[in-house]
Amino acid sequence: MADKNTWHVNGFLALLVSILSLFAGTYLIIKGAQDPSQSSLFYAAAACYVVFIVIVSSFVVVQPNQASIITFFGKYMGTIRDNGFWMALPFTVKTKISLKVRNFTSETLKVNDREGNPIEIGAVIVFKVVNPARAIFDVDSYEKFVQIQSETALRHVYTKYPYDTFSEEENDDSITLRGNPDEVADELLKELQGRLNIAGVEIMETRLTHLAYSSEIANAMLQRQQAMAIIAARQKIVEGAVGMVDNALRILKEKGLELDDERKAAMVNNLMVAIVSDRGASPIINTGSLY
Repeated sequence: MADKNTWHVNGFLALLVSILSLFAGTYLIIKGAQDPSQSSLFYAAAACYVVFIVIVSSFVVVQPNQASIITFFGKYMGTIRDNGFWMALPFTVKTKISLKVRNFTSETLKVNDREGNPIEIGAVIVFKVVNPARAIFDVDSYEKFVQIQSETALRHVYTKYPYDTFSEEENDDSITLRGNPDEVADELLKELQGRLNIAGVEIMETRLTHLAYSSEIANAMLQRQQAMAIIAARQKIVEGAVGMVDNALRILKEKGLELDDERKAAMVNNLMVAIVSDRGASPIINTGSLY
Protein backbone atom coordinates (compact mmCIF):
# COMPACT_ATOMS: atom_id res chain seq x y z
CA MET A 1 0.00 0.00 0.00
CA ALA A 2 1.58 3.27 -1.19
CA ASP A 3 1.00 6.22 1.11
CA LYS A 4 -0.18 9.44 -0.58
CA ASN A 5 -1.57 12.83 0.33
CA THR A 6 -5.23 13.63 -0.16
CA TRP A 7 -7.18 16.80 -0.86
CA HIS A 8 -7.94 19.03 2.13
CA VAL A 9 -8.63 22.72 2.68
CA ASN A 10 -8.70 25.06 5.64
CA GLY A 11 -11.41 23.92 8.01
CA PHE A 12 -12.18 27.35 9.41
CA LEU A 13 -12.97 28.67 5.94
CA ALA A 14 -15.20 25.66 5.33
CA LEU A 15 -16.86 26.21 8.71
CA LEU A 16 -17.66 29.80 7.73
CA VAL A 17 -19.21 28.61 4.47
CA SER A 18 -21.30 26.01 6.31
CA ILE A 19 -22.61 28.59 8.79
CA LEU A 20 -23.48 30.95 5.96
CA SER A 21 -25.27 28.08 4.18
CA LEU A 22 -27.24 27.30 7.33
CA PHE A 23 -28.30 30.92 7.83
CA ALA A 24 -29.08 31.27 4.12
CA GLY A 25 -31.30 28.18 4.15
CA THR A 26 -33.13 29.38 7.24
CA TYR A 27 -33.64 32.82 5.71
CA LEU A 28 -35.00 31.31 2.47
CA ILE A 29 -37.46 29.13 4.37
CA ILE A 30 -38.75 32.12 6.31
CA LYS A 31 -38.97 34.15 3.11
CA GLY A 32 -40.82 31.33 1.33
CA ALA A 33 -43.28 30.95 4.23
CA GLN A 34 -44.17 34.62 3.91
CA ASP A 35 -44.77 34.24 0.15
CA PRO A 36 -46.00 30.68 -0.65
CA SER A 37 -46.15 31.46 -4.35
CA GLN A 38 -42.34 31.45 -4.55
CA SER A 39 -41.82 27.70 -4.20
CA SER A 40 -38.32 27.96 -5.67
CA LEU A 41 -37.15 29.46 -2.39
CA PHE A 42 -37.76 26.10 -0.67
CA TYR A 43 -35.59 24.31 -3.25
CA ALA A 44 -32.83 26.87 -2.74
CA ALA A 45 -33.13 26.44 1.05
CA ALA A 46 -32.87 22.65 0.65
CA ALA A 47 -29.73 23.12 -1.45
CA CYS A 48 -28.22 25.32 1.29
CA TYR A 49 -28.95 22.66 3.90
CA VAL A 50 -27.37 19.99 1.70
CA VAL A 51 -24.24 22.13 1.41
CA PHE A 52 -24.22 22.53 5.20
CA ILE A 53 -24.51 18.75 5.79
CA VAL A 54 -21.83 17.94 3.21
CA ILE A 55 -19.36 20.40 4.71
CA VAL A 56 -20.03 19.35 8.30
CA SER A 57 -19.41 15.68 7.40
CA SER A 58 -15.99 16.65 6.00
CA PHE A 59 -14.37 18.19 9.09
CA VAL A 60 -11.30 16.49 10.57
CA VAL A 61 -8.91 17.59 13.31
CA VAL A 62 -5.31 16.35 13.03
CA GLN A 63 -3.16 16.67 16.14
CA PRO A 64 0.63 17.19 16.04
CA ASN A 65 2.51 13.96 15.19
CA GLN A 66 -0.72 12.40 13.99
CA ALA A 67 -2.11 11.40 10.61
CA SER A 68 -5.64 10.83 9.37
CA ILE A 69 -6.36 8.03 6.87
CA ILE A 70 -9.21 8.95 4.51
CA THR A 71 -11.31 6.15 2.99
CA PHE A 72 -14.37 6.63 0.79
CA PHE A 73 -16.72 3.62 0.72
CA GLY A 74 -13.81 1.20 1.17
CA LYS A 75 -11.39 2.96 -1.17
CA TYR A 76 -8.21 4.53 0.18
CA MET A 77 -8.18 8.19 -0.86
CA GLY A 78 -5.03 9.39 0.90
CA THR A 79 -3.52 10.64 4.15
CA ILE A 80 -3.63 14.02 5.87
CA ARG A 81 -0.40 14.63 7.79
CA ASP A 82 -0.66 18.40 8.34
CA ASN A 83 -1.84 19.14 11.86
CA GLY A 84 -4.78 21.50 12.24
CA PHE A 85 -8.49 21.82 11.44
CA TRP A 86 -9.29 20.69 7.90
CA MET A 87 -12.09 19.96 5.48
CA ALA A 88 -11.51 16.68 3.64
CA LEU A 89 -13.60 14.73 1.20
CA PRO A 90 -17.23 14.48 2.39
CA PHE A 91 -18.85 11.27 3.63
CA THR A 92 -15.50 9.58 4.24
CA VAL A 93 -14.17 7.50 7.11
CA LYS A 94 -11.30 9.21 8.91
CA THR A 95 -8.98 6.90 10.85
CA LYS A 96 -6.45 8.51 13.17
CA ILE A 97 -2.98 7.02 13.68
CA SER A 98 -0.13 8.30 15.85
CA LEU A 99 3.25 9.14 14.31
CA LYS A 100 4.98 9.64 17.67
CA VAL A 101 8.14 7.79 18.68
CA ARG A 102 7.29 4.89 20.97
CA ASN A 103 9.11 2.31 23.06
CA PHE A 104 8.43 -1.38 23.20
CA THR A 105 10.11 -3.43 25.92
CA SER A 106 10.15 -7.13 25.20
CA GLU A 107 9.57 -9.78 27.80
CA THR A 108 12.56 -11.64 29.20
CA LEU A 109 13.07 -14.48 26.74
CA LYS A 110 14.97 -17.71 27.34
CA VAL A 111 17.05 -18.83 24.34
CA ASN A 112 20.18 -20.88 23.66
CA ASP A 113 23.33 -19.12 22.47
CA ARG A 114 25.58 -20.54 19.74
CA GLU A 115 27.27 -22.86 22.27
CA GLY A 116 23.92 -24.22 23.43
CA ASN A 117 23.99 -22.46 26.81
CA PRO A 118 20.55 -21.26 27.97
CA ILE A 119 20.51 -17.49 28.45
CA GLU A 120 17.92 -14.85 29.28
CA ILE A 121 17.58 -11.79 27.04
CA GLY A 122 15.39 -8.71 26.87
CA ALA A 123 15.50 -5.62 24.68
CA VAL A 124 13.85 -2.23 24.17
CA ILE A 125 12.74 -1.30 20.65
CA VAL A 126 12.29 2.38 19.70
CA PHE A 127 10.05 2.80 16.65
CA LYS A 128 7.60 5.08 14.88
CA VAL A 129 5.11 4.83 12.02
CA VAL A 130 6.38 6.37 8.77
CA ASN A 131 3.83 4.90 6.35
CA PRO A 132 0.33 5.21 7.87
CA ALA A 133 -1.35 3.46 4.95
CA ARG A 134 0.76 0.31 5.40
CA ALA A 135 0.32 0.37 9.18
CA ILE A 136 -3.49 0.43 8.81
CA PHE A 137 -4.15 -1.69 5.71
CA ASP A 138 -1.23 -4.13 5.29
CA VAL A 139 -1.23 -5.63 8.81
CA ASP A 140 -4.05 -6.41 11.19
CA SER A 141 -2.59 -4.58 14.21
CA TYR A 142 0.78 -2.95 13.66
CA GLU A 143 1.54 -2.64 17.39
CA LYS A 144 1.01 -6.36 17.97
CA PHE A 145 2.92 -7.06 14.75
CA VAL A 146 5.91 -5.07 16.08
CA GLN A 147 5.79 -6.99 19.35
CA ILE A 148 5.72 -10.45 17.78
CA GLN A 149 8.35 -9.69 15.14
CA SER A 150 10.65 -8.10 17.74
CA GLU A 151 10.63 -11.23 19.87
CA THR A 152 11.17 -13.41 16.80
CA ALA A 153 14.15 -11.32 15.66
CA LEU A 154 15.59 -11.38 19.19
CA ARG A 155 15.51 -15.17 19.27
CA HIS A 156 17.07 -15.43 15.81
CA VAL A 157 19.92 -12.92 16.27
CA TYR A 158 20.99 -13.87 19.78
CA THR A 159 21.28 -17.58 18.95
CA LYS A 160 23.97 -16.79 16.33
CA TYR A 161 26.63 -15.71 18.85
CA PRO A 162 28.14 -17.17 22.03
CA TYR A 163 27.50 -15.49 25.34
CA ASP A 164 31.22 -15.10 25.97
CA THR A 165 34.59 -16.34 24.72
CA PHE A 166 36.23 -18.90 27.02
CA SER A 167 38.80 -20.44 24.70
CA GLU A 168 42.07 -18.72 23.90
CA GLU A 169 42.09 -20.45 20.52
CA GLU A 170 39.14 -18.36 19.34
CA ASN A 171 39.84 -15.20 17.40
CA ASP A 172 39.96 -12.07 19.51
CA ASP A 173 37.79 -10.38 16.86
CA SER A 174 34.95 -12.88 17.29
CA ILE A 175 31.66 -11.26 18.33
CA THR A 176 30.09 -12.26 21.64
CA LEU A 177 26.85 -11.16 23.26
CA ARG A 178 28.56 -9.84 26.38
CA GLY A 179 31.61 -8.32 24.72
CA ASN A 180 29.99 -6.73 21.64
CA PRO A 181 26.52 -5.49 22.62
CA ASP A 182 26.57 -2.59 20.13
CA GLU A 183 27.40 -4.79 17.13
CA VAL A 184 24.71 -7.31 18.06
CA ALA A 185 22.17 -4.51 18.59
CA ASP A 186 22.97 -3.09 15.13
CA GLU A 187 22.39 -6.48 13.53
CA LEU A 188 19.11 -6.80 15.44
CA LEU A 189 18.03 -3.38 14.15
CA LYS A 190 18.76 -4.33 10.52
CA GLU A 191 16.94 -7.64 10.73
CA LEU A 192 13.98 -6.13 12.55
CA GLN A 193 13.72 -3.28 10.04
CA GLY A 194 13.54 -5.81 7.22
CA ARG A 195 10.69 -7.60 9.00
CA LEU A 196 8.71 -4.41 9.75
CA ASN A 197 8.94 -2.63 6.40
CA ILE A 198 5.65 -4.23 5.43
CA ALA A 199 3.97 -2.52 8.40
CA GLY A 200 5.28 0.96 7.54
CA VAL A 201 7.31 1.11 10.76
CA GLU A 202 10.81 2.54 11.13
CA ILE A 203 13.09 1.14 13.84
CA MET A 204 15.11 3.98 15.34
CA GLU A 205 17.08 2.15 18.01
CA THR A 206 17.45 -1.25 19.66
CA ARG A 207 19.13 -1.73 23.02
CA LEU A 208 19.62 -4.79 25.20
CA THR A 209 18.03 -4.43 28.63
CA HIS A 210 18.73 -7.87 30.07
CA LEU A 211 21.44 -10.44 29.36
CA ALA A 212 22.30 -13.23 31.78
CA TYR A 213 22.73 -16.97 32.02
CA SER A 214 19.64 -18.90 32.98
CA SER A 215 19.31 -19.77 36.64
CA GLU A 216 20.03 -23.48 36.10
CA ILE A 217 23.60 -22.81 34.86
CA ALA A 218 24.31 -19.38 36.34
CA ASN A 219 26.34 -20.71 39.30
CA ALA A 220 28.39 -23.07 37.14
CA MET A 221 29.20 -20.34 34.63
CA LEU A 222 30.15 -17.96 37.43
CA GLN A 223 32.61 -20.50 38.80
CA ARG A 224 33.99 -21.00 35.30
CA GLN A 225 34.55 -17.28 34.85
CA GLN A 226 36.21 -17.02 38.26
CA ALA A 227 38.51 -19.95 37.49
CA MET A 228 39.53 -18.39 34.18
CA ALA A 229 40.21 -15.08 35.89
CA ILE A 230 42.42 -16.80 38.51
CA ILE A 231 44.33 -18.70 35.81
CA ALA A 232 44.90 -15.52 33.80
CA ALA A 233 46.12 -13.68 36.91
CA ARG A 234 48.50 -16.52 37.86
CA GLN A 235 49.89 -16.58 34.35
CA LYS A 236 50.70 -12.87 34.54
CA ILE A 237 52.34 -13.34 37.95
CA VAL A 238 54.52 -16.19 36.68
CA GLU A 239 55.58 -14.19 33.63
CA GLY A 240 56.54 -11.28 35.86
CA ALA A 241 58.39 -13.54 38.30
CA VAL A 242 60.46 -15.11 35.53
CA GLY A 243 61.45 -11.67 34.34
CA MET A 244 62.44 -10.58 37.85
CA VAL A 245 64.57 -13.70 38.42
CA ASP A 246 66.28 -13.29 35.07
CA ASN A 247 67.00 -9.65 35.89
CA ALA A 248 68.44 -10.58 39.31
CA LEU A 249 70.80 -13.15 37.80
CA ARG A 250 71.93 -10.68 35.16
CA ILE A 251 72.70 -8.01 37.79
CA LEU A 252 74.71 -10.49 39.88
CA LYS A 253 76.70 -11.43 36.81
CA GLU A 254 77.41 -7.77 36.05
CA LYS A 255 78.61 -7.30 39.61
CA GLY A 256 81.10 -10.12 39.19
CA LEU A 257 79.30 -12.62 41.42
CA GLU A 258 79.43 -15.87 39.53
CA LEU A 259 77.18 -18.70 40.77
CA ASP A 260 77.43 -22.31 39.83
CA ASP A 261 74.44 -24.14 38.34
CA GLU A 262 73.36 -25.64 41.67
CA ARG A 263 73.31 -22.25 43.43
CA LYS A 264 71.53 -20.64 40.48
CA ALA A 265 68.85 -23.32 40.65
CA ALA A 266 68.46 -22.80 44.39
CA MET A 267 68.25 -19.03 43.94
CA VAL A 268 65.69 -19.33 41.13
CA ASN A 269 63.62 -21.73 43.24
CA ASN A 270 63.66 -19.43 46.27
CA LEU A 271 62.80 -16.30 44.27
CA MET A 272 59.97 -18.01 42.37
CA VAL A 273 58.45 -19.34 45.60
CA ALA A 274 58.70 -15.91 47.25
CA ILE A 275 57.17 -14.02 44.32
CA VAL A 276 54.50 -16.44 43.08
CA SER A 277 53.20 -17.57 46.48
CA ASP A 278 49.86 -16.03 47.46
CA ARG A 279 51.09 -15.80 51.07
CA GLY A 280 54.08 -14.04 52.50
CA ALA A 281 57.17 -16.27 52.32
CA SER A 282 59.03 -17.11 55.59
CA PRO A 283 62.77 -16.93 54.80
CA ILE A 284 65.28 -19.30 56.38
CA ILE A 285 68.63 -17.60 56.92
CA ASN A 286 71.71 -19.71 56.34
CA THR A 287 74.51 -18.44 58.66
CA GLY A 288 77.18 -20.80 57.40
CA SER A 289 78.41 -24.32 57.98
CA LEU A 290 80.56 -25.90 60.75
CA TYR A 291 82.64 -27.75 58.17
